[in-house]
Amino acid sequence: MEVGDVTGIYPMLSVEEARGRILARIRPLPAETVRITDALGRVTAADVVADYDIPPHANTAMDGYAVRAADTVGASPDNPVRLRVIADLAAGYVADKEVIPGTAIRIMTGAPIPPGADAVVRFEQTNQDGDYVEIMTEVPAGKEVRPAGEDVRAGETVIPQGTILRPQEIGMLAALGRREVVVTRRPRVGILATGDELVGIDDPLGPGKIRNSNTYSNAAQVQRYGGIPVILGIARDREGEIAGKLRAGLREGVDLLLVSGGVSVGDFDVVKKVLASEGRIEFWRVRMKPGKPLAFGYLSFNGKDVPVIGTPGNPVSTMVSFEMFARPAILSLLGARTLDPVAIWARLADEISEKDSRRHYVRVWLEDREGEYVAHLTGDQGSGILSSMVKADGLAVIPEDWDRADPDTRVRVILLGSVR
Repeated sequence: MEVGDVTGIYPMLSVEEARGRILARIRPLPAETVRITDALGRVTAADVVADYDIPPHANTAMDGYAVRAADTVGASPDNPVRLRVIADLAAGYVADKEVIPGTAIRIMTGAPIPPGADAVVRFEQTNQDGDYVEIMTEVPAGKEVRPAGEDVRAGETVIPQGTILRPQEIGMLAALGRREVVVTRRPRVGILATGDELVGIDDPLGPGKIRNSNTYSNAAQVQRYGGIPVILGIARDREGEIAGKLRAGLREGVDLLLVSGGVSVGDFDVVKKVLASEGRIEFWRVRMKPGKPLAFGYLSFNGKDVPVIGTPGNPVSTMVSFEMFARPAILSLLGARTLDPVAIWARLADEISEKDSRRHYVRVWLEDREGEYVAHLTGDQGSGILSSMVKADGLAVIPEDWDRADPDTRVRVILLGSVR
């Protein structure tokens, strides 16, 4: 099939339409079991359900004296209640004596509440006198007592399926006695850069050549969002060479192919042609800037359709397109519950006047000014200005129907590199 003039065949899609069509092709990968020490950033493939209460017993929230609340009625600094101290109890031990009327047990934070006691009086509200303690305040039942199951109840779903595991979830797994956790297998993402102008980072930089940065920025993005990058190298602008590199990726068992360059309308932009001849192309234009030429399709291998996302070759376009489309694709392969990026609202510090009918993703750095974020342009916004990404905290979203954005306009800013 010849790509030719595809304006009518492949109309320009909105960002949401393009994202939806990509995600419709994605299914979560199979599950595997890993040790919790290796689980940071992984995505749970099943609910984690508690099989016991946390804490398993009522315990004290403070150092003090375990008492019967009824024994403290009327206590005050001028009229203290005098109780006999019958034992000391540290965390990790249980009392072998019962608190009966007129007695108390000295207790340390975290120790189980002794039988007979129903409250704890803090040390600073008491005065020890030999084998006795003077209670100088009245306390209600339950004071400074953490009940069993206060944190987690047996049978409760503590970590739902599709959760990206953070340090706090790892800690909870340990608290539940789970040495291992069931997670989704990490996707292998093949990364191919195309273009006669590209050379490797160690190669001589000859006339008309530029270094291949896209492979490395994309590989880092893949790692950031939980995937395993599979570097497929550089392909010249030849259909056979690009097809051969992509087939090599398929043989390596990749779950997604990411190609930079070769997707616009030039005579040498051949990735679309390879997709059309070797598999299927579903769309290649999105109403956004940077990143308008974005090819999506798939290649078939061993009975499996492997999605292919083709981004423009300019480094900013490549990275922004990744954030909008490859990022949710990877998270979807991981079975993550939340695919939307983390975003905030901010006020623009600068004017944006050169605005067409596409959605613009403007690189900004953020200033916290008296509790409100202010978004400053990072400088020249050209799609080849990689330093605009280096300086950026996020992407300010300028909607399609705006013809400009004045200073102090409130805009949504997608934070770069944030994983839920």
